[in-house]
Amino acid sequence: MLVNNFIEVYGFVIMPNHIHLILKILKPNGKEKPNVSFLKDTSHELRKDLMVNNPNFLRLFEVTESDRKYRIWQRDPLAINMLDLNILEQKLNYIHHNPLQARWCLAQNTEDYYWSSSRFYKTGVDDFNILTDYRDIF
Repeated sequence: MLVNNFIEVYGFVIMPNHIHLILKILKPNGKEKPNVSFLKDTSHELRKDLMVNNPNFLRLFEVTESDRKYRIWQRDPLAINMLDLNILEQKLNYIHHNPLQARWCLAQNTEDYYWSSSRFYKTGVDDFNILTDYRDIF
């Protein structure tokens, strides 16, 4: 599925303190790198939503930086180019198993962790209506 005709999401997992995404940017935003555009756009959308729906929580993201009042994403997040199918599948397997790690113990099986694309790849059910099966593309 195309999310607002800007990205295709192939995989994700939302963890208690971080997120993993495997996606393709379809429309770059000017001269910015695709991952910078994604972070900038999602920061603005998350900030707007929190201002309306949970302003107390938004205060947790306040910073004393000269160019911004809030920082949603960390500086210089790790972005890896998926140069071939093997890398994509290795990363997808890694993120789907992240909730099962001893540090987290969030589920017994990858498909049991709700905040993940694993169930989609095991059952074909997209609870979030945002996913594109990478196997249809590659």
